[in-house]
Amino acid sequence: MIIQKEGFPYKFDSKACSKCDGNCCIGESGYIWVSPKEIKEIASFLKIDEEIFKKRFLIKVGYRYSIKEKPYKNGFACIFFDKGCSIYEVRPKQCRTFPFWDYFKTRVDELKKECPGVIE
Repeated sequence: MIIQKEGFPYKFDSKACSKCDGNCCIGESGYIWVSPKEIKEIASFLKIDEEIFKKRFLIKVGYRYSIKEKPYKNGFACIFFDKGCSIYEVRPKQCRTFPFWDYFKTRVDELKKECPGVIE
């Protein structure tokens, strides 16, 4: 399915995900922000208490939470990534909205190196 979002100079072919190695889930270290609502949904999906989920899978950065990362190949990966996303059904908004991030509006060449589904 080809997806286009207003204000973005590219489109996205979601079928490309099946052939990708999870490039959007691996690479340089960064933050994978989760909201209180997402924390509740993911903890419920994993069938664990929210506080246990926070301690085991999140890091606190200021007043926000980010999903922990793990060493992976020559970089890092989301702790829930292993040949695919183990929480895909309840993945955070940050993950669901990729590759339509404001950051990439003016960095399409950078995005195309990361995501094989990007079409200009």
